[in-house]
Amino acid sequence: MKLKNGRNIIRTALACLAALSFGAPASAETFPEKPITLVVAWPAGGGHDIVGRLVAEHLGKRLPVSIVVSNVPGAAGSTGVRQVEQAAPDGYTVGVMGLHAIAQSYMNPNATPLSRIAPLALVEKGPAALSVRADSGIGSLAEFIEKAKAEPNAIINSNDGPGGFAFLSAMLIQKQFDIELTTVPYQGFAPSVAALVSGESMSSTVPVPLVADLHNGGQVKILGVAAAERHFFAPDVPTFTEAGYPFEFSDFVGLFLPVGVPEDRVALLEKALLEAMDDDAFKEAAGKVGLMLAPSGAADMAAFIQQQDDAVYPVLDGAGLVKANKR
Repeated sequence: MKLKNGRNIIRTALACLAALSFGAPASAETFPEKPITLVVAWPAGGGHDIVGRLVAEHLGKRLPVSIVVSNVPGAAGSTGVRQVEQAAPDGYTVGVMGLHAIAQSYMNPNATPLSRIAPLALVEKGPAALSVRADSGIGSLAEFIEKAKAEPNAIINSNDGPGGFAFLSAMLIQKQFDIELTTVPYQGFAPSVAALVSGESMSSTVPVPLVADLHNGGQVKILGVAAAERHFFAPDVPTFTEAGYPFEFSDFVGLFLPVGVPEDRVALLEKALLEAMDDDAFKEAAGKVGLMLAPSGAADMAAFIQQQDDAVYPVLDGAGLVKANKR
């Protein structure tokens, strides 16, 4: 699908993989020779940081150099993404990105456009979920949709701010099932969950790991997971499709490079990453924090970004949030 400016994400990403740096000749045989910086665009301790450090630990075991995690938060993730974009295209700077990079490329005129991101490897996909208070009287996805249709805007949904994953999930659920919710933005996932537990909201669209303990403890009921398979943190919860309402939407964590890294270096990093993610110790550690691993290479990541971009852009545009790269 071509954008207004003629950019096609998959075409551009694949071209990025094949692009060679115009600097001094470089070979994978002498790469890497110094530490590689892994830029996380969010503060230490958050979800992307946890994934980044897990990747750094296991990737470092497969390369002759260390992987140094650098947290560069700011501007809803745009600051860290931009630092990677502007880094030397030599393979020594790798970024961690998610859905935020897609949203911000349209919402923030100073953010990195997707055409300046070279996908490297996809790590995980975190599906959307729909949860309600256990005492809401809503026992299934069908009952939720029925109530929302009968009483437009009566259900108050807590989510993160405009452009965030829970916000986008709520908007897409409304669009997919032709319902109207009253969406209330909070400063992140934790306050959104707190609002649900306290009764400020009736539903929330935060990811499963944030509400799994509450669901298993009987305070919250997760009605559905927007993925092809159930989440292992809440195996009793059906997918939207199993419940009769086909819908899939996920945040993700992937690694990317600045445009122009020599293709032999890209190939070396991609291979090492895929090997690291195939390690049993990596899988075990990822499972403990609720990551639904989806390890795949650069081409598959580019295709997934295109898919998410196609889903997200109309939502942002309809909400009046597109300030840059308008189609």
